[in-house]
Amino acid sequence: MKQSYIKKIIALIILIAAFISCDLERLEPALKTADGGGTVETFMAYTIEATDPEGSNVYGRVVFWKTDLDQTLVQISLYNTIDEMLHPAVLVEGAVGMGTTSLLPLDNVNGSTGELAENKFFLIADTSFYDSISGLDAHVSIALSPTDTTIVAAGDIGINADPVASN
Repeated sequence: MKQSYIKKIIALIILIAAFISCDLERLEPALKTADGGGTVETFMAYTIEATDPEGSNVYGRVVFWKTDLDQTLVQISLYNTIDEMLHPAVLVEGAVGMGTTSLLPLDNVNGSTGELAENKFFLIADTSFYDSISGLDAHVSIALSPTDTTIVAAGDIGINADPVASN
């Protein structure tokens, strides 16, 4: 009987210690990454201008970021987009007004935010793409909607324009 009380007291002490230690121990989240981890610093930015400045006047910028894995992230930021509408963004061969052949669909720009709808960035996994941008004969084209291909904004890139910012 004495051993039964001792076992119950020990179990009670262990149980109390477990509850007390859980209440007192506050773990901080691990927010640090390895040096250089999760950062992108190399970029080229180009202007996207309204094709109808008197109309919707959609304009902004496209930024190409080079990742540590030599992939390219594309970021588009537009102003004066139509709320709750998706504006398809496409990389098109040739200069603005000259080319019509689609090279690469980028993503839809969310009219409510002016940024890409699915994610903040569109990933181009081709590891040679970023380094080829400056020699690319192309432009970015922004359509009114997925069903109306009227171009509301466009911007030359590569050999057709100098970046407005880069590093």
